[in-house]
Amino acid sequence: MFLKNQEAEKEGVLQAAKLMTTAARTAPKGKGVDNLATAVLGEGEEKEELVAEMKGLADESGAGFFKRDAENIAEADAVVLLGTETGAIGVPACGYCGFEDCSAQSQSENGVCAFNTGDLGIAVGSAVSKAADLRIDNRIMFTAGKAAVRLDLLGEDVEIAYGIALNAAGKNPFFDRG
Repeated sequence: MFLKNQEAEKEGVLQAAKLMTTAARTAPKGKGVDNLATAVLGEGEEKEELVAEMKGLADESGAGFFKRDAENIAEADAVVLLGTETGAIGVPACGYCGFEDCSAQSQSENGVCAFNTGDLGIAVGSAVSKAADLRIDNRIMFTAGKAAVRLDLLGEDVEIAYGIALNAAGKNPFFDRG
């Protein structure tokens, strides 16, 4: 096998993306409940759909940063998607979700378990830490996660997600953004 320049670097980014999902999976989970969903998008149809959905969200919402981020995703060598379910996990005497307890949260259609979202944040931190260890340029994007949720890329039960754009180039394309 002979890989040169960008071909080798793109392959390295995809390997890093896989390691990032592993780091996210092994991050601590509240009460030992693992509701994390992961995916890696390289070049291809799913990434193009994600870019199109992000642009659509920009048009729908008037939030131009969705379009800016879509352009970054289009440039990215790969995207890691991390998401979570939001249902209660049964932590006694918590109430961090705004409800009295998990039973009350489970009966509501608007409840979001604080442990699941906290676990997602820890998983994202673990993933980008691995990217930093490997010197892969990256950017955490709420916008990519929102589009991924709308496309059900992580499954229909996932309601909150983040995307992490990855790239290997002479200049980080996610740094100087308009």
